[in-house]
Order: sequence, then C-alpha cells, then structure tokens
Amino acid sequence: MRYMAEIGTDWRMLDGVATAWFDAPSLIEAAELAGRILEVSADVAVDVRATGVRARVGSDDVAEAVSTAAQELGLVANPAGLQQLSVVLESPDPDAVRPFWQQALDYALDEEGSLADPLRRDPALRIRPTTERRPLRNRIHLDVVRPTAGVEQVELGEPTGPYGVCRTDPDGNEVDLVPGDALGESPGTADWQSVFSAIACYRTTSPAQQRDLAAAAAALAHDVGFPLLVDLRPGLVVLDSGKDRWEKDAHGLALEFTDLAARLQAAARDLGATADPALPRFVQLFLDAADVPAVRAFWLAALGYTPDRRDWNSDINDPRRLNVDLVFQEIDLSETERRRQRNRIHVELAVPSDLAQARVAAAVAAGGRLLGESTGRWLVADPEGNELVVTAHGRSA
Repeated sequence: MRYMAEIGTDWRMLDGVATAWFDAPSLIEAAELAGRILEVSADVAVDVRATGVRARVGSDDVAEAVSTAAQELGLVANPAGLQQLSVVLESPDPDAVRPFWQQALDYALDEEGSLADPLRRDPALRIRPTTERRPLRNRIHLDVVRPTAGVEQVELGEPTGPYGVCRTDPDGNEVDLVPGDALGESPGTADWQSVFSAIACYRTTSPAQQRDLAAAAAALAHDVGFPLLVDLRPGLVVLDSGKDRWEKDAHGLALEFTDLAARLQAAARDLGATADPALPRFVQLFLDAADVPAVRAFWLAALGYTPDRRDWNSDINDPRRLNVDLVFQEIDLSETERRRQRNRIHVELAVPSDLAQARVAAAVAAGGRLLGESTGRWLVADPEGNELVVTAHGRSA
C-alpha cells in the first residue's frame, strides 16, 4: 500500500476523521473529482467548491483511492487551509441544557454526549461541565435559521428579544432561532429556502444520481460565474448559495440568483432527485464587542478567515466556505461587568499539527493573549477575553 511518503501527506486527522483538500481550478473540475470519489465509496462526505474539494473518509483504503483519483485528474492536495471549528458550551448541569440545544439545532446526540449535525455541515456543539458561576449574558451566542415548520415544532418557551426569535437555555445561553422563508414565490424555485443562505436539499437514490446532479449543478453555476457550494452526503446533495450570496450586493455578479436556482431545480428534478424541505439549516456565531475592529482582526488572523466584501458588513468567512461564519456587533460600553465575565461559550479550532503553532502565533500577533498551553493544545483570548482553543491534529497514517 502506498502510504505516508506518497498519499499520507494528503491527509490529516481532524476531530478523528481523515480529511483532505484538493485544489481545483473551477467547479467543473471539482465536481469531476467528487464523481470519482463517489465511485470509490458512497459513504464519503464530499464538499465541492469553486476552488477545490474537501473529502472526509472512514478508511485508509478509501483515502488512498481518493488520492489516486485526484492525481489522475491532475489535482494536488493542499492541507494548508484544513481546519474544523466547533463550539463548546460550559454548564454546571450539562444534562439540563443538552435537550434545549438538541431541539434548537435539530442535531443528533453522539455517544460522548456532544451534539453533531447529522449532515456534517454545521459545527458540533460540545457541552462540558463547570462549577464556575456566570450569571450574566454571554457575549457569544448562536444564530440558527431553519425552515418555518421546524421552528414552529420546537418547545423551548416563548421567544423574546427585539425580533421575537431569541430563546434562552436553563443557564441563560441564548440562541436566535430564526424561521426561514421560501426563496421566492415562483414554482420554479419551490425547492429552495432562504435560511440566510439559499439552500435546496435533494434526496438521491444512487451514487450515480448524486454524481450527475453535482456535475450538472457545477456546470450551471460555472457558466454564470457563481461560486455555488455543493455538499454530497450519503443519499443527499445540498446546493447552497452561502450566506447572503444570493443577494446581488454580496456576489457582485450580473446575476439574479433566483434564475440560477430555477435552472438548478429543473436539473435536479430532471435527474429524479427529490427535494427535502425539512433539511435546510444555517448556523453562525455572533460576538458582542466593545472594539469591533480589534476583536474582528483577532478572529480573522486566528481562523485564517476573510472579511465580507461589503464594507458595512462585519461578517468574516472561511475562504473555502467550509466552516461557520462569524458576525460582530458593538456592545454597550456601560456593561462593564458583563464584559469582564468569562463566557460560557467558546470556540475550538482543530488544525493540522504542522500548522498549529503558526496559527497561534498569528492570533497573538493580532492582539490575542496566550492563556495556557499543553501538549497539542493552546488557549488564546482575543482582546476582550473571548476564548479560542487551538488543538493540533496529526497526519492520517
């Protein structure tokens, strides 16, 4: 078996999963590799982007076959941007808060008591015990956008807040649980939902159908220059505009996204794929800050993110569109006690071991403080005390 010297360098273990990224010059070539991967295994999680493909596999044999397929297509692995973000919530009574978050996110409970997106698209939520009392509001909360029918079914108490969407868990942690909407009124986009992103999820009956839908979607998006996100999961194809990217000021193209959505819907239906309207979901992290530019600069450096192209928008994004977006808003400077209180929520960043120290150094250089260090693990705080844990993960072997 060809191993570390030839294919092992392609792969890294992130959160226990062998993961690789292969650069591609366009959605067309990325979708071609995705199709080859589906021929190897239907159980692989594949994310197709305009700049490349991320594959997450469950065995060494599959990893080797994927690397071989990429090599045959002339695509090269690039682990430099591999990372996986998760959210950690600390609670004096994890069993009390866990059901709240499982309902809010519509996540699955794993054997360790953590909550994970069944589609492996949105960040995991890990709940850990603490004895520290933190009575004031967090400066970090989650936004979760789901189809209206799903939001109406949750039993989390009456929503509050200025927009009537805020729910609060037993510890006082907040989530804005926002109902989505149809992308438009036309039957031509009936499969699509606006959940901050425009998303359509299609059930498929075979890897060949998945492959054909991914290829058709990539071709349609490539023709108009739109960087569509295409995620392949067992029996499922997710077509995603990315947050706000269906709006003209976000993508900067001479394009009505609803026109592209209609063509994508027609292609999916022609191939026999069936839309599942319950599945679209969007998750983002919201950070309150007294000095938004300073805090935002830290997170840009620490996560290797890029700013939204619109000057008025505080969002920062994973350049490969594989991890959760972060949004920043200004906090009232009079809330001094709240600003001093340590958050009950923090972010964990898993990166390859050969990149971890450089990422920590970038975070510190951008105004962060190194609070603690152990083998393969660094605790860093941003300029206002919001915490990031960087964890180093080794090569797949």
